[in-house]
Amino acid sequence: MTLADMQHDFRRWLTAAAPDAALRLGGEGGSAGEGVAGLAVYQNNYRAQLVGCLQESYPQLRAHIGEERFLFAAAAHIKRRPPHAWTLDAYADGFAATLAELFPDNPDIDELAWIELALSDAFVAADATPLAADALAAVDWEHVRLRFAPSLRVAPLSTNADDIWWALRDGQPAPEAEMRAEPQGMAVWRRGYVSSLRTLAPLDFAALTQASAHGSFSALCGMLIAELGEAEGVARAGALLADWIGSELITGLEHGAGTDFE
Repeated sequence: MTLADMQHDFRRWLTAAAPDAALRLGGEGGSAGEGVAGLAVYQNNYRAQLVGCLQESYPQLRAHIGEERFLFAAAAHIKRRPPHAWTLDAYADGFAATLAELFPDNPDIDELAWIELALSDAFVAADATPLAADALAAVDWEHVRLRFAPSLRVAPLSTNADDIWWALRDGQPAPEAEMRAEPQGMAVWRRGYVSSLRTLAPLDFAALTQASAHGSFSALCGMLIAELGEAEGVARAGALLADWIGSELITGLEHGAGTDFE
């Protein structure tokens, strides 16, 4: 057996408990049962580390759904998704998707998980200096592109998961989960040294989602004009831009090839 074969079998044993891999790792004279017994300590340690990673990444979610359901979800996630990056910190990615599959009738659970991870990711995102107000002079808004903070994350919101998170953060009893009358959105970003969470009305969420994905201020105005009419749409675009700058969401303006306004 080559080193590469051994590494492949060891990974298969850790992630899928494959008995044929255990037999090969146990040596020619052993049995699958003997191989499993000898390798179990490595698998238990592997799984315990991943569970610990998820517990550390989602303390509020864990408190909200209880230890039993959290461990059930963690075990399912570990079985479905082995580590995919060089750092264990990245293992928390994708847990919300697993929760959505496990608890399809409780979307507040995966939305709460998204909030918790987004706030954590925003805190360690790359630094970027917010746009200065005096950079707005002499800007050609027809061609300018907005550059958003690297910490910005956006996602739809169908439940009161945001209210649940605020209550848990403040040590208060969490409200009962419920669906919103109208789907909204949420944005997470870092402002200074603090991660921020904001709930967005549907149109504001659509505007921020489009602008952060494509950057074009002209396209943003076009979308809002189509929704609100020309006068109100242009006014709304200006109000959103002012709010985003004031909230330190905008870090630069790009105009044409190689021209920046910082």
